[in-house]
Amino acid sequence: MANLLIIGAGGVSRVATVKAAQNKDTFTKITLASRTKSKCDEIAKFIKERLNVDIQTAEINADDTEAVVNLIKKTGAEILLNVALPYQNLTLMDACIKTKIHYIDTANYEHPDTPKFEYKLQWEKDDEFKKSGILGLLGSGFDPGVTNVFCAYASQYLFDEIHYIDILDCNAGDHGYAFATNFNPEINLREVSANGRYWKKTANSSSDRVTNWDSDEWVETKPMEIGFKWDYPEIGVKDTYLLYHEELESLSKNIKGLKQIRFFMTFGESYLTHMKCLENVGMLRVDEVEHNGVKIVPIQFLKTLLPDPASLGARTKGKTNIGCVIRGLKDGKEKQIYIYNVCDHEECYAETGAQGVSYTTGVPAMIGSKLVAKGIWSGKGVFNMEEFDAKPFMDELMTQGLAWKIIEMKPGESYKVGEI
Repeated sequence: MANLLIIGAGGVSRVATVKAAQNKDTFTKITLASRTKSKCDEIAKFIKERLNVDIQTAEINADDTEAVVNLIKKTGAEILLNVALPYQNLTLMDACIKTKIHYIDTANYEHPDTPKFEYKLQWEKDDEFKKSGILGLLGSGFDPGVTNVFCAYASQYLFDEIHYIDILDCNAGDHGYAFATNFNPEINLREVSANGRYWKKTANSSSDRVTNWDSDEWVETKPMEIGFKWDYPEIGVKDTYLLYHEELESLSKNIKGLKQIRFFMTFGESYLTHMKCLENVGMLRVDEVEHNGVKIVPIQFLKTLLPDPASLGARTKGKTNIGCVIRGLKDGKEKQIYIYNVCDHEECYAETGAQGVSYTTGVPAMIGSKLVAKGIWSGKGVFNMEEFDAKPFMDELMTQGLAWKIIEMKPGESYKVGEI
């Protein structure tokens, strides 16, 4: 039915490619391409042995738009799934515009030289996508991605109005290393060490530090300034901190009636201690420094030293819990729910050879591609996940390995059990 080109060969790519092969009725041809072709070949071998599905492989520099254009033409691809680095989103979008094929990614664009990530430059390509008659689906991972769909499903099917959303991301996995990141270290550490932000409809309190970040409704906090202990279903109590995450940018625009939206993530004391030490000695810097006559970027050098996230699968035990606490009105009455997914790292590895953080991103990447391939999600231009009917995606989650649950909560109820 569809000819899919997947660019990137990390843990997320591995999962997305395995899941695409499991859906071979939809994806009749799959090509996996990366700067390091040997990584693609290893994934293709794994899939051939497990599923008896052939995956074509290729070498590609995702920073080179013309090279990507040539690869698209060579493979005849109809959809490009970008699971490479967020720095490469714009060049890959440009390749799709030139070849008139659909584009899907899992995270928004990041500036290589500035620790800031935003949808602005990708949204600005909306007219070009419309002129090319193609669809750009942004953020089809878990967060962003599934969390956006959770919110859309609640808005479309469960509530008349949504007023408050808290997104909570817990990884209770243990990989046994003193310090490692569960996805690209450079991306992860830039994200976590940045100032936090959340969106609210009004900000009249004198204690709110409102910034001018494209809106006067963003409240900025210091890194890890706001935190609490939260009792995650099926996992237990974990230290949880507010930080900025990209889905807030689109959800604050697209969920009507919203008064406040925040994002929280769990971190252990050891992780935060290591990160603070690295920051204090300059290892999280994104600018070039000279070392023995050679220009290096400290955070990129650190990435080389840390364990490859794709190698963590065999070592990681435990579970993830990612979900949304959503409060609003239904039939004139207050309503609150907790909608979430729990994923087991060892089960993910047994199926795909990757740990749960890669799994929870790679599966939604495939689902987004599948809905576009089948024309269930369609349109011309650039879209975020919550702009489509959520139910087809929610149905796919239940059959593709990311089953979700809903807890009906009392309005104002919280699973917060203490301060940090």
